[in-house]
Amino acid sequence: MAEQFYGTGRRKTSVARVFLRPGSGKVTVNGMEFQDYFGGLIKAVAALEPLRTVDALNRFDATITVEGGGKAGQVDAIKLGLARALVRYNSDLRAKLKPLGFLTRDAREVERKKYGKHKARRAPQFSKR
Repeated sequence: MAEQFYGTGRRKTSVARVFLRPGSGKVTVNGMEFQDYFGGLIKAVAALEPLRTVDALNRFDATITVEGGGKAGQVDAIKLGLARALVRYNSDLRAKLKPLGFLTRDAREVERKKYGKHKARRAPQFSKR
């Protein structure tokens, strides 16, 4: 069995598990071709940016399982997972990926609703009388 490199990426509620194996550049997401899964979403191209940065787009086959959230969050989760898998493959790539922000998790999430408020921060309207 060929050697495999694993990386996990998260964004909002999306979780992506990325498995990289030496190959010809085939990318499958949840059993579908990458283009079919993200059909027409322009931002989806950004998910493969870590591979492009290190000129490895046609050197690895990526098998990706992603769940939760929307398509945009899934794209960012895949991007982080790919970057982490590449660092597992070769730790020298970290110096190239880190300054571009590919190894930084975006921790922003929806703020939870608070008791006594309409939303996270929206208070009920004040009435003097």
